[in-house]
Amino acid sequence: MVDTLGLLHELVVTGANIGDHDGARILLARSEKRLPRLVKIFVDQGYTGPELAEFAKLFGNRLLEVVPRRPGSTTFEVLPKRWIVERTFAWITRCRRLAKDVEATTSSSAAMIRLAMIRLMLRRLAPV
Repeated sequence: MVDTLGLLHELVVTGANIGDHDGARILLARSEKRLPRLVKIFVDQGYTGPELAEFAKLFGNRLLEVVPRRPGSTTFEVLPKRWIVERTFAWITRCRRLAKDVEATTSSSAAMIRLAMIRLMLRRLAPV
């Protein structure tokens, strides 16, 4: 979960056997206490459905707003709000170790992502 600046606030890394909806539920439940003022969450079309929206309301009374693609669009296009997450992914993959998924465990993968974001924020605070 990133803010509008693209900075990481909450992270859940799951195995490939866990679907997006289940991962979103874990993320929403974990972020309820850590991010109490969070009201609106922008998501892509993979997170549509009334059951996930109801789950978001249960955990922190949050609103999931789906950022839709243009009707009839068949190619890649930059979507409002969604590009923020894509930009954060690009920042993270600048770290050579995260360019490919080679971590043995989800906890080590999460640790490497957190380290990459710490490095990014430190460089912004104190440019070299």
